Amino acid sequence: MNRIATLMRHAYETDVLIPAFNAAYPEMVKPICDTLKKLSTIGIVEVARPDIEKFGAISFETIFNEYKKYGDPEYVTIHQDHVPVIDEDGKRVDYISLISKALELGFDSVMVDGSRLPLEENISATRTVIGMAHKKGIPVEAELGAVLGHESGPLPPYEELFKSGKGFTDPADAERFVKETSVDWLSVAVGNIHGAISGAAKDQKKVEAMLDIDHLRKIKEVTGIPLVLHGGSGVKREYILEAMKNGLSKINIGTDIRQAYEKELKQSGDVEKAREMVSETMEYLIVDYYEINGSKKILEG
Repeated sequence: MNRIATLMRHAYETDVLIPAFNAAYPEMVKPICDTLKKLSTIGIVEVARPDIEKFGAISFETIFNEYKKYGDPEYVTIHQDHVPVIDEDGKRVDYISLISKALELGFDSVMVDGSRLPLEENISATRTVIGMAHKKGIPVEAELGAVLGHESGPLPPYEELFKSGKGFTDPADAERFVKETSVDWLSVAVGNIHGAISGAAKDQKKVEAMLDIDHLRKIKEVTGIPLVLHGGSGVKREYILEAMKNGLSKINIGTDIRQAYEKELKQSGDVEKAREMVSETMEYLIVDYYEINGSKKILEG
């Protein structure tokens, strides 16, 4: 079992959260890696296809090379986030070649997102990726349910979305999905939403999201694997802390650190100051919001 697979299992068993920070620009990789090491916290630097297509990450290889420069694998690993089979614009993606590239480069974990497919097709696509990754001892994350927010156009009012349970991961589907794919980690929808990645909304403050903890608990009971929360920025603290006791082992944070970086860069034009804002935002989240600083000792104990 590779290092991050072992650590994720320990996180699941000890109710500790592993934060994963999206590098929407290559310059963000250094502060992500440095801050995790400074706080002796196990974390992940990750890059998703939308970071490349909609922001300035350039390529999976670019972010990987930055990670190799600055990342200490004792504290931080690198994850290929969100490679969709069908993207937010409704287009088919050559996900096999993108994931193959990450495996060749040496990413520590990968994600295939077949959540816009019917269940059977999502299972099939995920099994294909698992066949490729597990041969190399690399864990795979998949997604089930609809974590909304990346699509173009405005979302319905959040309270309405939450109350209706629209897009929530179905526990029965999750049980079948895990059994038929042997996926390592599962990204679920329980009230979380992605930050917008297009138009004016990409610069706006995210909705304060809630999580349906009972729903999450049901998914944990039938799957027995580490669960992942995408759209972690803006989720109310009390829900995160409760979710950690109910199977949540990894949280993806993109909007919080991206907007901090972009805002400072726009104001001052100074990359180093923008990097400092990434570090400050991360430190607040790790120490005050999630209370996971020093997690290395717990996860390796």
